[in-house]
Amino acid sequence: MLTQRLLTGYSRPCLFGGLPQVTTRRKHATLTEVSFIRRCSRAGNQLNRSQDARSDEAFRIPLIDFSAFRVASSLSEKRRVADDIVNGFRNVGFIYLTGHGIQPETIENVYKKSADFFGLPLQIKDQVAWDDPRANRGYVKVGRERVTQSSDAAEIAALRKTAPDTKETMEIGRDWDPVWKNKWPKESDLPGFKSTMLQFFQTCHELHMVVMKSIALGLDLKEDYFDNKINQQYHNLRLLSYPPIRTKLLSQEGQARAGAHSDYGTLTLLFQDSVGGLEVQNPHTKHFRPAPPIPGTVVINAGDLLARWSNDTFRSTLHRVVAPPAHKINHSEGITPARQSIAFFCNPNFDTVIESLPTCISTNNPSKYPPVTTEQYIVGRLAATYD
Repeated sequence: MLTQRLLTGYSRPCLFGGLPQVTTRRKHATLTEVSFIRRCSRAGNQLNRSQDARSDEAFRIPLIDFSAFRVASSLSEKRRVADDIVNGFRNVGFIYLTGHGIQPETIENVYKKSADFFGLPLQIKDQVAWDDPRANRGYVKVGRERVTQSSDAAEIAALRKTAPDTKETMEIGRDWDPVWKNKWPKESDLPGFKSTMLQFFQTCHELHMVVMKSIALGLDLKEDYFDNKINQQYHNLRLLSYPPIRTKLLSQEGQARAGAHSDYGTLTLLFQDSVGGLEVQNPHTKHFRPAPPIPGTVVINAGDLLARWSNDTFRSTLHRVVAPPAHKINHSEGITPARQSIAFFCNPNFDTVIESLPTCISTNNPSKYPPVTTEQYIVGRLAATYD
């Protein structure tokens, strides 16, 4: 896997729909990397950073080796990686992270258990149906959700009716919550599902804690600044299944596998399968560009609360999921392949007050937003999203 081949100190921007660009601070490379680098060179990649985000042809998501932070022996080594991450969130809002420490077989097992769940009969899945935005747990059938940037309940309801998201999901939260309980299928219906998901939930939480440490350093805060504000695990593990769909249905106005939206929390860790379909908006041109799967990476994007916390130093970038190339089924129509993904939505503690970070405000750049708690913001957004 790519995760195992990249070496400490190696980072590069990655062209949407194209090949990553090699930058500085690389030491040694395997034969696989040498071949990879030569292909990158042929792609033509000497644009400077000030031009990168100004045109669709040059818009890039940084590809960052996080192992350099995880094994760093000095603060200066950590700071170099932290600066790359902060610049990625500042300029694009998205990064590809390799060297993240989550083993490929762990992710593959989660994919398998996820596919097993969505393969269950609908009557079994409906027994664990989502029913409350404060809990945000359980099964969401195709068409029930419509992600959008709108905050108008009537507009969202109309979108759900005319162009619902063509996906089904399973939402999982922290399992020890004293009020809101996860909804698990019976062990006899799906052996090992609960234990697999709870272990993965913890693994993702731990990665998110370390990434937030790097963000703190990159923003000139103490490395542990966020620790006691994000440690209660008010996160959401979302399993997603995009069933095959006829292209005629996806061609209707406003229709997509998942509509254009930003995420609500601090970070989202996204694990993609090989099918692809994720697109990210270039904030300068407003055009959507493909963010293709790169083996061994986690896609991480900044969410609304992190943008707000940083006083818009970071971008919470619009993104969507569109249909990949279809398989032709007759002379006039095709059908898209099924797609799986896994998203881990990271949230601060629900009682954390989100107000502009001290290093993100100044006399010339005062705070843009009033304080809000995590719970107030997240629950309000979720309540408007679902039917």
